[in-house]
Amino acid sequence: MTSELKPAEPTYTTFVGPLRLVTAPLTVMLRRTKLHLESKGDQGVIVFADATGRHADFDFAGTLEQVLERALPPEKSVLPQPVGPGRPKLGVVSREISLLPRHWQWLETQRGGASASLRRLIDEARRADPAGERRRLATEAAGRFMTVMAGDLPGYEEATRALYAHDTARLQNQMAGWPEAVQSHILYLLDPPFSSQG
Repeated sequence: MTSELKPAEPTYTTFVGPLRLVTAPLTVMLRRTKLHLESKGDQGVIVFADATGRHADFDFAGTLEQVLERALPPEKSVLPQPVGPGRPKLGVVSREISLLPRHWQWLETQRGGASASLRRLIDEARRADPAGERRRLATEAAGRFMTVMAGDLPGYEEATRALYAHDTARLQNQMAGWPEAVQSHILYLLDPPFSSQG
């Protein structure tokens, strides 16, 4: 199965115009992109986070070491973690949510209170259909990437409909005239394609 070939580490993809320069974990992508920029100049370089399909903004000014230092997360032992609401040592972050009064009333009657109940409900929902959740996230990532790289190309609107209808054959048909690298990256983000996801 092709999904087993994907690296466990999140990947990033650099495009130079309609051509894919590199798809790799963050450090490798930064090195390859920096080398390209030093030898060829900007030429419309754009980087995407493959997990989300969103444009990822990196500062490539300075030396490769400076680029890596800015982009890579700092060592946990070097900088103290900011202390705020929640339980930072456990990775718990406090954020605001809005619910109707009846929802708050129901949550307050549950074992462990509102926060524990919400966490339990989310975990149950994620376990209920993990393949569906992966497919939803992959579809959204491919859709975001497609909007940036193919939003002005012929067949974009129909391709978008096919993408959200989970129809790989129709999607490939609509993308047929697009740059090969754009087509193959959309299918990479959807790996495995809808038709083989059951």
